[in-house]
Amino acid sequence: MENSDPGSILSIYVEGGTLLKVLVIGSGGREHALAWQLHRHGHQVFAAPGNPGIAEIGSVFPSTNYLEVANSVDPDLTIVGPELPLVEGVVDAFRAAGRAIVGPTAANAQLEASKIFSKSFMRDCGIPTARSEHVDSVEAGLAALPSFSFPVVVKADGLAAGKGVIIAHDPSSARTAIRHLGPRLLLEEFLVGEEVSLIALCDGKTAIPLDASQDHKSLQDNDWGPNTGGMGAYCDGRILTADQIETLLATIIAPVVDRTQFTGFLYAGLMMTADGPKVLEFNVRLGDPETQCLMHRLDSDFAQILQAAAHGQLAGNQFSWKKDPSVCVVMAAHGYPGNVRVGDTIHGIDQTNATVFQAGTERTASGLQTAGGRVLGVTDSGPDLKSAIANTYNAVSQIQFEGMQYRQDIAQKGLRRWGNM
Repeated sequence: MENSDPGSILSIYVEGGTLLKVLVIGSGGREHALAWQLHRHGHQVFAAPGNPGIAEIGSVFPSTNYLEVANSVDPDLTIVGPELPLVEGVVDAFRAAGRAIVGPTAANAQLEASKIFSKSFMRDCGIPTARSEHVDSVEAGLAALPSFSFPVVVKADGLAAGKGVIIAHDPSSARTAIRHLGPRLLLEEFLVGEEVSLIALCDGKTAIPLDASQDHKSLQDNDWGPNTGGMGAYCDGRILTADQIETLLATIIAPVVDRTQFTGFLYAGLMMTADGPKVLEFNVRLGDPETQCLMHRLDSDFAQILQAAAHGQLAGNQFSWKKDPSVCVVMAAHGYPGNVRVGDTIHGIDQTNATVFQAGTERTASGLQTAGGRVLGVTDSGPDLKSAIANTYNAVSQIQFEGMQYRQDIAQKGLRRWGNM
């Protein structure tokens, strides 16, 4: 382990609360954004396994034995970024060891781990969602295909890092998608509308919403190309009204919390259709890249609210937000989301005025290099959405690495909705 001398670090009382020692589990851009937000409010940050960006503001431990790391640094609180540790039961293990942690149990993580389980759960709870049919073999998927019109959505049942969904526009591409993603699949009607991400922090009894954001899943502009883990996002207080958020909490979030005593972050990926909002998917953690723009706008002391959630004391808390909208543009490596090339040197981060969250990076003797598919999340804000977009893309233009890919239309849907505001 690196940087593992926490012995002299104490929780220090300051006006408004206590400075905490917080362990962040994960290594991507979402985790860098979480660490950045915690660090801004003076909290001591540890991360496992972390990344080079987090290492600039905290202590990183290149280990996935998360409980061992926690026993070493003795954090006041742990927050889990990615879905896999949640599905594997990290929250259960920490609680059994008497450690405060924010996240769902392994049982509740099935809401993300299995799309078939999640869809059945939604139907049982009366949560609005698309018509679907689940199958356990490629042959059954092909047999079910004629009952759907096109486009049709084909989803792999298990975790797929945001890339297990194919929108098939004709029978031939649908058959190819079924063969590629099978055998356990969900066939789903294609919903028309605008996508919105609504995330709530839950403590088993109470749920409080974060501001709404909008992800951009497709690789290319105008939502073309293959599905990715997310090529950018924006957060603007106008995406959903307060009344809409209240209704969504009552009809979509509350049924989950009431039935499961859900703890941690419940992410509802929504399609705002002509027939009302419908759930595309549930995730059981903060989104990536939504977290980058959310943390950039957040005005609250995040650690204090997380601490309340970990101890079942969310009631009476709420998040406060800066007025300025924020935008995150993901810069991806050559080949993403397929065969990714690594080892390209990254230039220009230090030249920007934006906040650059690192994800697929590695610090080498030659400098910072690409080490994964989604490399950077360039994030900035502005007094209006047009300015936030301009500021973010100005920073993107100053960063270079061979083979880089990024969309040039992040948040344009917002401009079309509200004009140049």
